[in-house]
Amino acid sequence: MEEFNIILAGVGGQGTVLASEILGTAAVMAGFNVQESEVLGMSQRGGAVVSHIRFGSKVYGPIVPDGKGDVLVALEISEALRNMTLLSRQGLSIVNTRPVIPYTVSIGISKYPSLEEIMERLTKYARVIAIDATELAGKAGNVVAVNTVMLGALAGSGRFPIGRETILKAIEARVNKNVVQVNRKAFMLGYEEVRSTSRAGRIENLSPQAQTHGRSP
Repeated sequence: MEEFNIILAGVGGQGTVLASEILGTAAVMAGFNVQESEVLGMSQRGGAVVSHIRFGSKVYGPIVPDGKGDVLVALEISEALRNMTLLSRQGLSIVNTRPVIPYTVSIGISKYPSLEEIMERLTKYARVIAIDATELAGKAGNVVAVNTVMLGALAGSGRFPIGRETILKAIEARVNKNVVQVNRKAFMLGYEEVRSTSRAGRIENLSPQAQTHGRSP
C-alpha cells in the first residue's frame, strides 16, 4: 500500500491527539512509514483539534491534501463539517452524533446546526457511519473514552488497513495502565456497533437519543 490518509477531528478534552498517537503507533507496529501532524485550537475551552495521520510505503508529508482523505473520524459531529473537504468523494466519514455545544452557542452569539442538517450535508459529500459514541463510552465505564470508541468504529468499518488486534496493542502501549481495560471495552463497543450496523445494511445509525442531542439549543 503506497498511502493511506486519515483525519481525526474533535474538540479539546475529547482525546483527539491521543487517538492519533494510537493510530500512528498501530501503523508503526504494522510496518508502515508514518507521518503525523496536529492542528490545535483553544483546547482548554473546547476549541477545534485536528490530527492528520498518513502511512504507507510512499508518504512524503504530514498534512492530508484536500480531497485525498480516505477516512475522516469526527469525535464531534460539527467538526466533520469543518473538515469534510479533506475527504475524498470515495472516502468515509465516521461521526459521533453527540454534540459538544460551543460556548458561543451557549451565550447566544452563534447557532449550532441540527443533526439532520449536518447529516444531510455529510451524506451528500461522502459515505457516513454515525454512532452515539458518547453513550457507548459511558457503557464502557468512562465517557472520556469516546476516542477509543471511535477507533473501534474505525476498525469495524472494514475501511482501515490495520487489524483490530494491532490497534488494541497500540491502545495498551499508549494509554495509562489504570484505564487500559476501560479503553479496550470502549474500543470493542465501537467495533461491534459498526459491525452490527453493517450487517443490518444501514449506513447511518441515528438513535432517537442521538437525534434529540443533535438539535439546536
